Amino acid sequence: MNARFRFDLARAEAAGMSHVVAGADEAGRGALAGPLVAAAVAFDYSAWRPADYRALDDVDDSKRLTRARREQLYEVVLRRALLVTCVACAPASIDGRGLHVCNLAALSEALARLSPPPAVLLVDGLRLPEPSPVCEVVVGGDGRSAAIAAASIVAKVTRDRLMRRLHERYPAWGFDGHVGYATRDHHDAITRHGVCPLHRLSFQSVAYRQLDLEL
Repeated sequence: MNARFRFDLARAEAAGMSHVVAGADEAGRGALAGPLVAAAVAFDYSAWRPADYRALDDVDDSKRLTRARREQLYEVVLRRALLVTCVACAPASIDGRGLHVCNLAALSEALARLSPPPAVLLVDGLRLPEPSPVCEVVVGGDGRSAAIAAASIVAKVTRDRLMRRLHERYPAWGFDGHVGYATRDHHDAITRHGVCPLHRLSFQSVAYRQLDLEL
């Protein structure tokens, strides 16, 4: 059993209740285009056998995994999770409310949708405002907690799949490759074609200036 599972089990033992542990994380916070996606994953460790732990032994922060391994683990997570929720914030919502507000709201909603609520709720790095569910903030949680790492994988795979689907509607920007992040290919596409409805225009002051763009 890896350290991330031991972390979750220790939190469950400390709570003195059931062995259901949920983690929440997001994907797409730093993208120039597309939604922000938050996910929450709950594992019922009381129902697990050694084979379940082995199947998810290398569950980790999604950024440390290859695309192929994320896709594989995504399927394994869905088969073994007790509960899974996803919440997406559209670019227009991010522009209107602000990225940080949307991020907190999406994480809070993803956790609130878990029903019945797990005994232990963990969130990666951000303290959620009231009336969010009471949860423990874990700095670097996607590398420390198996439930948070699983949520990071679900959020990332869900968002990437959505962006590749949206590429069919907006093929000029190459979303099937960079999925909305600030790459050289994305820079070149914006230079040639401008922005599309998927782009977050409120990022102009920071992200677009990093790309040396004038919008």
